[in-house]
Amino acid sequence: MNLRHALAAIALGLGLAPHAQALPSFAEVQADWRPSDARVLDRHGELLQRVRVDHRVRRGEWIALADMSPALRTAMVLSEDKRFHEHSGVDWRAVSAAAWGNLWNTRTRGASTITMQLAALLDEPDGDLQRGAGGRRVSQKIGQAVAAQSLERRWRKDQILEAYLNLVPFRGEIVGIDALSRTLFGKAAHGLDESEAALAAALVRGPNAAPRQVAQRACGVLRLMQTGTTVDCVVLQAFADMALNSREFPATEGIAPHHARRVLSEQTPGTERTARSSLSAPLQRFALHTLQRHLRELRGRNAQDGALVVLDNASGDVMAWVGSSGELSAASEVDGVTALRQPGSTLKPFLYAQAIAQRRMTAASLLEDSPAAIPTTSGLYIPQNYDRQFKGWVSARTALASSLNVPAVRTLVMVSPDAFHRQLGAMGLPLRESAGYYGYSLALGSAEVPLLSLTNAFRTLANGGRHGPVGSPPQGEAVIDPRAAFIVGDILSDPNARARTFGTDSLLATRFWTAVKTGTSKDMRDNWAVGWSERYTVGVWVGNASGAPMWNVSGTSGAAPIWADVMQHLHARTPSRPPTPPVGLVQVRTRFDGADGRRPLEATRSEWFIAGTEQASFAMDTPDAAVQPTGAPLRIRSPAPGTIVALDPDIPPNRQRLTFIASGTGGRWRLDGKPLAQGAQVQWLPWPGRHVMQLTDARGKVLDEVRFEVRGAGVKAHAGNH
Repeated sequence: MNLRHALAAIALGLGLAPHAQALPSFAEVQADWRPSDARVLDRHGELLQRVRVDHRVRRGEWIALADMSPALRTAMVLSEDKRFHEHSGVDWRAVSAAAWGNLWNTRTRGASTITMQLAALLDEPDGDLQRGAGGRRVSQKIGQAVAAQSLERRWRKDQILEAYLNLVPFRGEIVGIDALSRTLFGKAAHGLDESEAALAAALVRGPNAAPRQVAQRACGVLRLMQTGTTVDCVVLQAFADMALNSREFPATEGIAPHHARRVLSEQTPGTERTARSSLSAPLQRFALHTLQRHLRELRGRNAQDGALVVLDNASGDVMAWVGSSGELSAASEVDGVTALRQPGSTLKPFLYAQAIAQRRMTAASLLEDSPAAIPTTSGLYIPQNYDRQFKGWVSARTALASSLNVPAVRTLVMVSPDAFHRQLGAMGLPLRESAGYYGYSLALGSAEVPLLSLTNAFRTLANGGRHGPVGSPPQGEAVIDPRAAFIVGDILSDPNARARTFGTDSLLATRFWTAVKTGTSKDMRDNWAVGWSERYTVGVWVGNASGAPMWNVSGTSGAAPIWADVMQHLHARTPSRPPTPPVGLVQVRTRFDGADGRRPLEATRSEWFIAGTEQASFAMDTPDAAVQPTGAPLRIRSPAPGTIVALDPDIPPNRQRLTFIASGTGGRWRLDGKPLAQGAQVQWLPWPGRHVMQLTDARGKVLDEVRFEVRGAGVKAHAGNH
């Protein structure tokens, strides 16, 4: 009986033969391979993000033998099994060269072929072939030999070597050549040179050996590979020290980390670790680079974070999801797409749509934009406008498009905070507090909402008032009158209507049809631009994840340029046409007459109305203020004593003014004891703090005074940041 037959007989006697027959096929092993990372692909199968999900072991992708460097294949065979291509699983020449007892001693590894090692790697974690604390027993060695011969009969040599290099542990948590190559050398397995391949082979023999021992072993392998060539082992030692301390394989890598984590969190545990996303990789890449480029331009204004989301109007698919500015951010793990932030003026379109739907106003209705003291829970709110001026009587179209604040608050008075709160909830905006908590400040965006929900609410307007969750088409009945949604979209797409505040050359005016609204929250902590085209809705947020205020960053200088660039990219080759007016709308030529035949309040235009509310002429009597009777004492008519002035967060502080009005002429104004101006009316650049304004006569006698308080960020804090 020869040695092979003897081994087979011993294996049969020890009950090891059935184990050899139970070995899996190559295809089964390859199919069962699970990387420690999950891969999230875009809608077309392109890799978006790689995220580590198994923290027990580090495995990369399964690498085909043809995709491994020839140097690696050579080094591994020379190091572990010189006659790999000649034997049939067991190196009988090595077995014959040693005494039986020494041959199967665990200290002697030379006779353990690559195929035998693979047989042990394929065994169950608690299987018969697993090495114990004192090494493998003789019976286990015999079992390995029998299993190796079985493998050789069922697998090709290239399959055996490929599986071995993918399954073999290298160092610490690293298993397989892909994880080793990326972790220690920062490259794919096909790019390994001879020194790297020799080091990889040395690690198989001693995975956790000291760097010096690994380098010595690698030097011996390299000599076998470079026969007749002098090998510089000192250089190899230095290289080994550096490589073995390297961690070039990051836990996550790609262009959509926040979205990838969200997608993976929705996967069933233990399912396939390749998930498909609705994102478009080219669009995601463009959106990320655009956001980072514009934020670099805002570095001097204390703005380091941003977020961006693009939704498909019809399907609700998320086409781009940029959660942060990445390397520019000190808090890049915070997802700005889902973080709660104050939306500022971006809530106004929903308010005006509700008022129009309830027929409390039309797009042509006149609203007064003038100094006003609006009661709030914290005092009197005296809003300002972006250009420092009040516009007087303006149409609702102008008030919304130009983002005038007093008309918005007066509109909320008509609608009521409770009704508006319910409307926002119906559009998917998750408000954490009650309507009573926000009060009239809700008109100016005092609630906190995530960018994703806000953008999807704008998508509701894009879909004619029909709402659908993110990722789903619009469902059920419209949550807001389609006619009102159309009118608001028409207003937000009108460059002439927004010219009173933003000018005619604003970034908000695209060459194709879009509707957009900007907003800025308290103390310039959040900056927004959200709008839609025929096919897409795009939302952009700029600010600081820490909540720190920006310096002189408004809606048109922060988020708007990013929004405009992304919209331009989306429609570079795709047209965007205005929506079709829904049934029940009429268009009427409308004029806006001034009082007593004076110049028109606004230019005559064709205006949209819900049928039954149309009107061809609008006018408002604006009589002059009553003349002060002769001899009556001068008094301060505005503001009232005890006024609390809240600086509008949507406007840079240096563009706001507080107006003081006297009951007649001839008075002189003195602020905090210092002369300020004279006349019936004066405008003052407000500064936070408590103040006293006095009205005196020519000799300095105090005729009247008011005490008031200014809250908010002052212009001096941002001097030089323009």
